[in-house]
Amino acid sequence: MKFSDGYWMTREGYEVLTPYEIHDVKVHADSITVFATHRHLEHRGNTLNEPLMTMEFSSPMKDVIRAKMYHHKGRKRSAPDSFPLLAEGNAPVRIENNEEFVRLTSGDTAVTITKAHPVAISYTYQGRPLTGSGTRQTGYVKAADGKHHFREQLNLAVGETVYGLGERFSAFTKNGQVVDIWNQDGGTASEQAYKNIPFYVTNRGYGVFVNHPELVSFEVASEKVSKTQFSVAGEQLDYFIIGGGSMKNVLTNYTALTGKPALPPAWSFGLWLTTSFTTNYDEATVNSFIDGMAERDLPLAVFHFDCFWMKEYQWCDFEWDERVFPDPQGMLARLKEKGLRICVWINPYIAQRSPLFDEGMERGYLLKRPDGSVWQWDMWQYGMGLVDFTNPDACQWFGDKLRALVDMGVDSFKTDFGERIPTDVAYFDGSDPMQMHNYYTQLYNKVVFDVLEEKRGCGEAALFARSATAGGQQFPVHWGGDCEATYESMAESLRGGLSLGLSGFGFWSHDIGGFEQSATPDLYKRWVAFGLLSSHSRLHGSTSYRVPWLFDEEAVDVLRRFTKLKLSLMPYLFAQAVKSTRLGIPMMRAMVLEFGDDPAVDYLDRQYMLGDSLLVAPIFNEDGAVSYYLPKGTWTHLLTGEKAIGGGWRSEAYDYMSLPLFVRENSLLPVGATDTRPDYEYADGVSFHLFELLDGATAEAVVTDQKGAERLTATASRNGSEIAFETEGSSDGWRLVLRGVNAVAAVEGGTADTAAEGVVITPASANAKLRIQL
Repeated sequence: MKFSDGYWMTREGYEVLTPYEIHDVKVHADSITVFATHRHLEHRGNTLNEPLMTMEFSSPMKDVIRAKMYHHKGRKRSAPDSFPLLAEGNAPVRIENNEEFVRLTSGDTAVTITKAHPVAISYTYQGRPLTGSGTRQTGYVKAADGKHHFREQLNLAVGETVYGLGERFSAFTKNGQVVDIWNQDGGTASEQAYKNIPFYVTNRGYGVFVNHPELVSFEVASEKVSKTQFSVAGEQLDYFIIGGGSMKNVLTNYTALTGKPALPPAWSFGLWLTTSFTTNYDEATVNSFIDGMAERDLPLAVFHFDCFWMKEYQWCDFEWDERVFPDPQGMLARLKEKGLRICVWINPYIAQRSPLFDEGMERGYLLKRPDGSVWQWDMWQYGMGLVDFTNPDACQWFGDKLRALVDMGVDSFKTDFGERIPTDVAYFDGSDPMQMHNYYTQLYNKVVFDVLEEKRGCGEAALFARSATAGGQQFPVHWGGDCEATYESMAESLRGGLSLGLSGFGFWSHDIGGFEQSATPDLYKRWVAFGLLSSHSRLHGSTSYRVPWLFDEEAVDVLRRFTKLKLSLMPYLFAQAVKSTRLGIPMMRAMVLEFGDDPAVDYLDRQYMLGDSLLVAPIFNEDGAVSYYLPKGTWTHLLTGEKAIGGGWRSEAYDYMSLPLFVRENSLLPVGATDTRPDYEYADGVSFHLFELLDGATAEAVVTDQKGAERLTATASRNGSEIAFETEGSSDGWRLVLRGVNAVAAVEGGTADTAAEGVVITPASANAKLRIQL
């Protein structure tokens, strides 16, 4: 929200009160409180009829500074007044207080408030400036209409770029943008977003988390081009400066505060196929898809039933439409016999024609208007009511419907919607409707995720969720929403996924081929390569089916190639997924996250790192042309073995069976022995592919089981012309592949054979230590 009229003036109808000089400082054991006046006090009379600003600084955990600012502290905020934080209380801090400044330090991150006027607040990491606010920046905004706000303006340095704020489809760097944190169903082609997160991170190695579930307005280098401004309605502002020294460490600290992503089950990383949305289907149609995939050697892991598994006008009643599915339990059993997992579509609405509507209305489970009547509308389906998840009994009731489906054989739920949440309502627990608008999705997805964990066990829960707020990363997986079947929409989907990853979310997917309209065969094949090189992969559409043979026969070959490629990479991908859950970093990483010291990557949004080692550059045109950037180092194309020297741009053309897919130097990539399913014993028969190990360097790889526990670790180190390789753990056979190497002089501890991809070394025994002379 803008309060300025250019640089000098304040907009008509507003008065901004900013801290000018410190009147007093109170030092506590683990926090400081600063009282600041809005002007210089020349005499005691100036203390009359003048407000103070109260500023509290503390630390909930190492390297995180919390700033809470008040005008009237006693003004009540209804629930949810903030996001649940995993770090409770205050962490140990160091406090300095002298004539010139007061400083609070947590770990290597510090806040310093100067005592000279005008007041200046600065945040540092290891003494290096991060950001801060000074003259006329922090402000309490009085409005003529009585709707007051609190705002902060934090400095942006020259060359500083801002990322995150949720799954945003606009420009990847947020500089110059106005962003309202307000969940909306706006597709992927507008400034609206399904997943709004009041957190951003910059290339200077710090993050800012605004701890307000309600509408937060951001002006990123827009209202004041050297500042990031954020504002909220009311009498107080609560935000965190998150240090760490690197963007990765910042995400680790942020997710330690708001929740780490859960580890999705191994089966969820395979290919998902759906009925699509408004298409006609029954069990025979479903079987024709599934059998057609099997006949064409297209490994399928999950089948999803979209909305019309239930009767029209009755969403949600959680009952199979008996006209097309007369034996749902038997059908699911038959699908399970084919090795499939099952997902079904749900949303939090209860239509008036659903038998559950009257039940929910009578028991008080549906959201009400202030006059006590049930809130309803006709958008989406006729007479929709909305489940009130602030009512524990309503949560149990809704969850029981899902438990019955899980008992029937359902493994996952696509939790659609959760964004169009009204504000002219009264919640069961008295929650503020404005503060619940964004937060509703957290309650919704948590209820569903908890049911799956309860019924299937920890590590077996997976959603396919569209909406989210801060903390929603705890309930994966999320997908990008309603994209169109165009190259432009494919590119905007990737921008959204990269932004979400820089907002603390570890796992993300999108509708391969686009949701709206039908893709051309060309677009479908290019999107398949992108989709199977994402953390999760789903074929889904609106009005047409997405099985490849409906596009052309080459599409079948392309889907087979990239599906099998992903499944063979599962030892690597699942280990990266485990890392995402432990560190809070995404599997699909913006280049700036991995190569933050290279200024050339600051704006890159058409390529990404898939885990630590793989660089992926999707192709966004029908000519097969692509320009991409390789950071410094030697890179090896995973599919062709071509070596390329980084530090510059490359322009090439690719057919449908390939794309820029490069492996970073000093990488040890575990490749599985299976390419038919995602959930297998990754360590058995694994091949460790070693890429361009430099003299003096060490490469490591971890292979886990399907629960994420380490089963086999491997280490390769090079000293001159000798490579030492050893493993620790259990495996039913492994081998080492030296990629791009034509021959070796000698091998101790195994035997060497030459193959097309390099030298393959088979150990003499499972625990052999290899020494290889190049």
